[in-house]
Amino acid sequence: MRPWVIGLSALALGGCTTTVSEPGQAVPESNVVPPVACDAARVEAYVGRNGTAVAEEARTAAGARSVRVIAPGQAVTMDFRRDRLNIETDASGTVVRVSCG
Repeated sequence: MRPWVIGLSALALGGCTTTVSEPGQAVPESNVVPPVACDAARVEAYVGRNGTAVAEEARTAAGARSVRVIAPGQAVTMDFRRDRLNIETDASGTVVRVSCG
């Protein structure tokens, strides 16, 4: 019975190996990291405007897939998403900062 368990364990662990490509070898498309989709520098001009009113326009201008308007003290997730535009506002809803992530 013991050889059977050892053989099964070796077979299961064989699936945990990784492959390293040689220099000059093509990288499979599934391993390619997409380029950064959000550029906050493009939307710096929105600072001083109403955050909710310009959110979708700013998202498009930044090249982001999504946008979130963040009010002071609002709870937000800490996950980093390179394709998301963050619009931080003051208490009156005016944009004070834009960033990607």
